Amino acid sequence: MAGDDLLGDLLRQVSRSFYLSLAVLPRPLREPIGLAYLLARAADTIADTQLIARADRLGHLETLRRAYAGEAADVEALARACAPRQAHVAERRLLERVGEALARVAALAPADRHEVRAVLATLTSGMIFDLTRFPGEDSKGLAAIESLEELDHYTYLVAGCVGPFWTVLHVAHRRRVSDWALREMSEQGVSFGKALQLTNVLRDVPGDLAHGRCYLPARELAALGLGPRDLLEPAGAARALPLYRRLLGLALEHYNVAWDYTLAIPRLEWRMRLACAWPLLIGLATLADLAAHPNPLIAKTPIKISRGAVRLLLTESTLTIWSNRALAAHAAHLRARIAV
Repeated sequence: MAGDDLLGDLLRQVSRSFYLSLAVLPRPLREPIGLAYLLARAADTIADTQLIARADRLGHLETLRRAYAGEAADVEALARACAPRQAHVAERRLLERVGEALARVAALAPADRHEVRAVLATLTSGMIFDLTRFPGEDSKGLAAIESLEELDHYTYLVAGCVGPFWTVLHVAHRRRVSDWALREMSEQGVSFGKALQLTNVLRDVPGDLAHGRCYLPARELAALGLGPRDLLEPAGAARALPLYRRLLGLALEHYNVAWDYTLAIPRLEWRMRLACAWPLLIGLATLADLAAHPNPLIAKTPIKISRGAVRLLLTESTLTIWSNRALAAHAAHLRARIAV
């Protein structure tokens, strides 16, 4: 990606840890996966911009959905309306360059283009679900996901769907995994995405509550004699801990499947192995910190691992990426810290 500002510097600025995985991937995969990430990030930026009225945000997302599907849509007008509302320069630049990213998607090989458009259709439907499911912008308008099934559906829409996309592209482009059982590995890929998204959900509970969103299901809260507003108080948050622990356990189950996926990657595909191992290690370490906290439902600041800890994880995994035994032992060490 040298010399490519769109998939280089700009992507680095608007992504968190994803850029690490993208940069290590084999070159033929960087363009379709990187473009899909950037366009999903552009849509998510609009969905999260509270300075834009909710109805307008939904309208802009529908415009993007048409553009992402290859239909006629005025993305330049959308950029003019939304880019100036962004506080971060990189996000403003991203919206201004959506048209360029779309042109590059259109120039992809037909099979890659189809996969990029398909995953973007699912991801943006998840953003629309989120905006319509939670009508408030602060704790006064707090609403909750209804059930565990609805939470599972949400995590598929906004993250789980990336697993099959990732799998199909690798099977198409990498000879060493061309004989994978596509359906089975795609299903494992779904769990990969759900593991990471559930980690985000569990980490972000206090911030989400403050913005009117409760991803702890209402039915499960009701079984504990609680409603979503009770989570705003320490006593109610303490009573919700058994449910929180159950969701930690659910996330851990998805991580177990995700590790099976990662260890099934041939050792010579070390780039793909690293691109998968890194987010899993960071996610498991985050989950371990959440499990160790007395009550993460009322944490004053987001619980996340330090940059130093991230660097250590990256270094250790780079040295052990060839060994299934060493990688599995590293994951087991992190899992052992999560008592659920």
